[in-house]
Amino acid sequence: MLQVRQAIIVEGKYDKIKLSSLVKAVILQTNGFGIYQDKERLNLIRHYAKTTGIIIMTDSDRAGFQIRNYLKGAIGEGEVKHIYIPDVFGKEKRKTKPSAEGKLGVEGIQAEILREAFRNAGVLTEEKPNSEPITKADLYIAGLSGKPNSAEKRRMLQRELNLPENLSSTGLLEVLNATITKEEFFRKLAEKEE
Repeated sequence: MLQVRQAIIVEGKYDKIKLSSLVKAVILQTNGFGIYQDKERLNLIRHYAKTTGIIIMTDSDRAGFQIRNYLKGAIGEGEVKHIYIPDVFGKEKRKTKPSAEGKLGVEGIQAEILREAFRNAGVLTEEKPNSEPITKADLYIAGLSGKPNSAEKRRMLQRELNLPENLSSTGLLEVLNATITKEEFFRKLAEKEE
């Protein structure tokens, strides 16, 4: 399994499913052109750009490049890298006919081609040494879930971190584990209580 530090931005859920089997990373989907209306998702992408950096990996068709260019302009600050997939013509297995341009999207590209694209982009990294992940139990211990006022405490933390208010506790865990260590998490909470 490939390991990257940055969050990967893809167009749809099938792209996310495909990459999840190849890459250990946070993978966010734009829901195609839905990103134009989804301010919370765009803010989450901006957060990742500023903290871990992001990799934009859209399809190689016109729509994919339109989404890529929109994100490039909308993100502003932070680290943005691009991985481009080659033009491969064909039809995804789940579809009855090819796309308008006849090109395969991320979901249809062979796994080895995708692995090579990551290698060529120079974004592969090693596993974080001695870093335990933040768990749901840690959120409970910190009073961010399962306790009175935990939803409000979680929303306050999300506002501090400039994250979407409607982010689930699972989504919050994903963001925290991608951006800080368990030790840093508990240290920040302790500092906040002082």
